[in-house]
Amino acid sequence: MLSKLQSRKANRIWLYLLLIAIAIAMLFPLLWLLGTSLKSPTEDIFGFPPKLFPTQPTFQNFQQVWQNYPFGHYLLNSTIVAALTVGLNLLFCSLAAYPLARLDFRGRNLIFAGIVSTIMIPFQIVMIPLYVLTVQLGLKNSYLGVILPSIATAFGIFLLRQAFQGVPKELEEAARLDGSSELGIWWHVMLPAVRPALITLAIFVFVGSWSDFLWPLIVLDPGSNSMTLPVALSYIANPRNQDWRQSAAGAVISIVPVLFLFLLLQQYIIPTDTGSGVKG
Repeated sequence: MLSKLQSRKANRIWLYLLLIAIAIAMLFPLLWLLGTSLKSPTEDIFGFPPKLFPTQPTFQNFQQVWQNYPFGHYLLNSTIVAALTVGLNLLFCSLAAYPLARLDFRGRNLIFAGIVSTIMIPFQIVMIPLYVLTVQLGLKNSYLGVILPSIATAFGIFLLRQAFQGVPKELEEAARLDGSSELGIWWHVMLPAVRPALITLAIFVFVGSWSDFLWPLIVLDPGSNSMTLPVALSYIANPRNQDWRQSAAGAVISIVPVLFLFLLLQQYIIPTDTGSGVKG
């Protein structure tokens, strides 16, 4: 009996050590990025073994990147694009997911299967047709041009459909007895009942939009004031005028809003009992 307990304890220790090693491997690039952004021009950033934290931390790199580039404008561009993308995604994905989950009509499952199958299509395949459409609509180098491919996603429709299917029918039937329309049921009953799923989708969409690089690089004109943060950081990291400390400082600034959003909303990403409002 004692040997079994010792064996379990040893296995648990090895498991914890493995998890700690994985965590260190994942956090190391972020720690190096943060340390580089705080290093003075006299400190080496490519030495071996790597020195994560500077001996004399300074915020000079943050001040320089903010003064030398219109970083506040880039930050505003990314915020506007991400906020509009999240809002349109929640609207259109929930409007599409509700009938697929709660209404009975011919071809419902076939339509849903077709939507979900588009997840397997790489973005590079539809990138050129989307660019041509964006140019023809006159949306090149604009916020709407960046947002266009992301106003609704198959993943969002799938996630919200599964959430809507978990809402008890009693809530829906009670709303119909009160004379509520389908849009009224969607707005007053379904959306509040699946709030955790909506917040989860909002976080995924925000992070994806905030960190998107390829599509904004194609749609936005080089060096324009419409550039989002990832595109702007690629120009700041120009090899002809490279300052890795300022690039690291800009990258750290771009990460802060995502971390803040996650810390602010993580408490809501919890499964809720939608049936708690129904009395037996």
